[in-house]
Order: sequence, then structure tokens, then C-alpha cells
Amino acid sequence: MKAINYLNYFFVGMPILLVLIAAVIPNNGAEFAFCGVLSTIVTGLFQLIFGIKMLLDEPEDKDLQHYISGVIFFFLLWFVNGLILHFEFIYFILFPIPIILAIYFSTITYKKAQQ
Repeated sequence: MKAINYLNYFFVGMPILLVLIAAVIPNNGAEFAFCGVLSTIVTGLFQLIFGIKMLLDEPEDKDLQHYISGVIFFFLLWFVNGLILHFEFIYFILFPIPIILAIYFSTITYKKAQQ
């Protein structure tokens, strides 16, 4: 579990580091910022895969159940709003949900690594 926790630190820290490098580099910073934004997709994929794996290993864990429920809620709301509802304010609701889910998954992996 400690390895997953360290990998999670890497995947969460990489986009932040790349965007900070982009802020420091005056000329070619946009490429670092773009890579930082794209690496958030890899972070989300990592957290989703390991969240599902951890839930399959411990199906009665309430924290993991809440995490997967949040992920399902996010994608369903995004899909339904994009195809059916078309409400602009829902996109403002959708924007912070991946950040909240990433923080929540990080706390879950931290707690499990400390056990």
C-alpha cells in the first residue's frame, strides 16, 4: 500500500510541478503548462484504476465506496448534461469535482499506508 501511496504522490505532484515550471520559464513555458494539464488525465486514470482495484480487494470499505460513487456521479452528470440537459452552470459544478476526488483518494491511500 505504501507503493501505491508513493505513486499517488508522484502522479498528483507531476502536474503541479510542470505548471510551476511553466510559470518560471518565460519563453517556452506554455509547453510545460500543456503537459501539466495533460498529465492530470494520467493522474485521474491512475486513481480510477487503483480505486477500483482497492475496492475489489476490500468491497466493504466505505471510503472506497464513496470514492467510486463520486467518480460515477461525475461521469454520469457530465454525460447527461452534455447530451440531454445542456445547463451551463452544471459545468461550474463539474469543474472542482475531479480535484475533490483526487484529494479524497489521496487521503484514502495515505490512511491505508499508515495502517
